[in-house]
Amino acid sequence: MADLSSPHVVAVSRDRLHRFSKVPVEQIQLVAGLGIVGDAHAGTLVQHRSRVRRDPNQPNLRQVHLIHAELFVQAREMGYELSPGDLGENITTSGVDLLALPTGTLLRIGDAVLRLTGLRNPCAQINEFRSGLLKVVLTREDGIPREEPAPSTGSADAGSIRVVRKAGVMAVVEHGGEVRPGHPVSIHLPDAPHQPLRPV
Repeated sequence: MADLSSPHVVAVSRDRLHRFSKVPVEQIQLVAGLGIVGDAHAGTLVQHRSRVRRDPNQPNLRQVHLIHAELFVQAREMGYELSPGDLGENITTSGVDLLALPTGTLLRIGDAVLRLTGLRNPCAQINEFRSGLLKVVLTREDGIPREEPAPSTGSADAGSIRVVRKAGVMAVVEHGGEVRPGHPVSIHLPDAPHQPLRPV
């Protein structure tokens, strides 16, 4: 188990159905090229329902969703109480600045290895889960919260002010294994030049 002052897993969650939130569990099993056993988003091809409607033959770049537990602290300061799995993430981490990592970063968690593919783009469903919650996970670079979803492509807001997406990162499974709360997280950056994470 990890030293809890170092990067580690706080919680793991999954759900067989396509619902907004996922259910915290004792452990999840990751399978290379597929995702998480028993999770609705597992598959080699895209599983996200809106993306399936657009093109069901896209590769699945969203097999695993990770969120930093530090976001829950920020949410609490803004009046929202969140728990692991509430925002649909599979792995809740602590001590890892997920949003600052470049595309292609490898995260080793237990025996499993994940490769980061991009950012989660928060959608309007987040306000259906908790009214006004979108402003916690979507802001502008100048710190002004957004009240409506950002475009899923590109990074500029009106007036060319960058949109900051805080709803976690997406990954694919490079090497399978079991992941449990307490497992340490080690970070392996790709070769430079680094490319920032973009919405996927």
